[in-house]
Amino acid sequence: FPAPASDAVRRRRGLAARYNVEVMSDPEVPLPPANFEFLVWSMRMQAESSLGAAPWGGEQQEVNLPIARHTIDMLAVLQDKTHNNLSVEEQRLLDNSITELRFRFIQATDAEEKKKVEAPSPAPEAQENG
Repeated sequence: FPAPASDAVRRRRGLAARYNVEVMSDPEVPLPPANFEFLVWSMRMQAESSLGAAPWGGEQQEVNLPIARHTIDMLAVLQDKTHNNLSVEEQRLLDNSITELRFRFIQATDAEEKKKVEAPSPAPEAQENG
C-alpha cells in the first residue's frame, strides 16, 4: 500500500479538485495508464481544445485551426498504421474520434469564416488616416 499523503499533499489535492486542476507535478498523484485508449483521448482533447472547446470545463479556448488539423491528421496516421491491429473497442474509439473531430473541424472553420464576414470593416476615415 502507498504511504499516507501528507497534510500539504491532501490540501493540494483538495484545491486541485475544487478548481478542477490536476496536480501532475505531485509524485503522489497517480498517472493514468500508458495505453492506446489514453493516447487517443489525449490527442482528441488536444484537438478539441484547438477547435475552441473547453473540455475541462474552463474558459473557451482560442481556436487554432492549423494545430487542430495537424492533430486530427496525426490520429489519421495512427489509424492507418494500426489497421487490423486493434481490438474492436480501440478501433471504434479511434474511428469515432476522427469522424467527430473532422465534423467539428468543419464547424469551426465555418464559424471562423462567419466571424471574418461579420467583422465590422474599419471606418473610411480610419483607412485614409492610417
